[in-house]
Amino acid sequence: MSALDGLRVIDMSTLFAGPTAAMMLADHGAHVVKIEHPRRDDPSRGHGTAVDGVGLWWKTMSRGKLATCVDASHPDGQAVIRRLVADADVLIENFRPGTLERWGLGPDDLHAINPRLVIGRMTGFGQVGPMASRPGFGTIAEAMSGFASLTGQPDGPPTLPPLGLADGIAGITMAFAVMTALRARDTTGRGQVIDLAIIEPMLSIVGSLVTAYKKAGVVPVRTGNRSSSNAPRNVYRSRDGRWLAVSTSAQRIAERVMVLVGRPDLVEQPWFSSGTGRVAHVDELDTAVGDWIAARDADEVVAAFEQAAAAIAPIYDVADIAVDPQFAALGSFVDLPDDELGELSIQNVTFRLSETPGRVRWTGPPKGKHTDEVLREAGYDDDEIAALRESGAVR
Repeated sequence: MSALDGLRVIDMSTLFAGPTAAMMLADHGAHVVKIEHPRRDDPSRGHGTAVDGVGLWWKTMSRGKLATCVDASHPDGQAVIRRLVADADVLIENFRPGTLERWGLGPDDLHAINPRLVIGRMTGFGQVGPMASRPGFGTIAEAMSGFASLTGQPDGPPTLPPLGLADGIAGITMAFAVMTALRARDTTGRGQVIDLAIIEPMLSIVGSLVTAYKKAGVVPVRTGNRSSSNAPRNVYRSRDGRWLAVSTSAQRIAERVMVLVGRPDLVEQPWFSSGTGRVAHVDELDTAVGDWIAARDADEVVAAFEQAAAAIAPIYDVADIAVDPQFAALGSFVDLPDDELGELSIQNVTFRLSETPGRVRWTGPPKGKHTDEVLREAGYDDDEIAALRESGAVR
């Protein structure tokens, strides 16, 4: 048994934020119908590495979902969506504001069919405001949230992450929002609309940035791999050329590191007792740690830090991740059969529940694989399905 067995979800979103939320629900047993346009591929099929013309990102993002092709701009396709909504619990979409309403599928229309429906709306800038109608992607959120202004070397440009960071965080946030709305439904008996702007969840990870600016006038500058609130915190190169990350967020850890690298005298300094004080002396601390690590091979450094109960980790690339024993012990990846590519190793469910664990049931399916199955579930017979296919409303 999974925690979300019986939960019915319609995923009309594309790319990464909305599909991530639906993926997380599917991992825990939700019955997720992924709606794709009959004549246009979901953009995530063409992102990243492909093998034999099959996109691998899609395989992870659409795992556990029923691949269904319905043209929501077609009158017959709209009728299909209404039929699916009748017994659904959740619908997730990321069209520009007003698109669903133009198709006769806005929240008022859908709630008239199913008052218990939770509608998750994901857009770049939200449903209201002067920028609501603009196209928005994760990159824009990373720029506008202040994240990019904080990232990079002090003498370099603002730096964007090389992956869908904002989309991922927004997807996780939407999954939480959906569960919150479903919990409220237990009390009220009614569904509701979730308005999630991708520019907002990123604000949660930049911490007290705005609070500090409004209260103290602080405008942070880029610090590279250093921290503006704690030291030593950096990446250091070992004698054998490997990069290691060190963090000393806790006072006792900072003390252990400096004792380990042969500078217990620094621990006795009055300024060492706070993160702010250590940041003011970051060059001295970085030199002490960096010189000690540079004189030793990486394995020796890691072993010494572990013996001292101090925090350190090598900077991994994907080849390191694939063979790491800790990821193996956690079961962070799972090998599954795939209709198109044989066997694939993909990320597993991102947390473990002791009583109702989730699982990845299958990889992202071929386009339209489950269309007939989903339509039959919704009550269509073979002749009706053939007519929908003939009209171009489904594939």
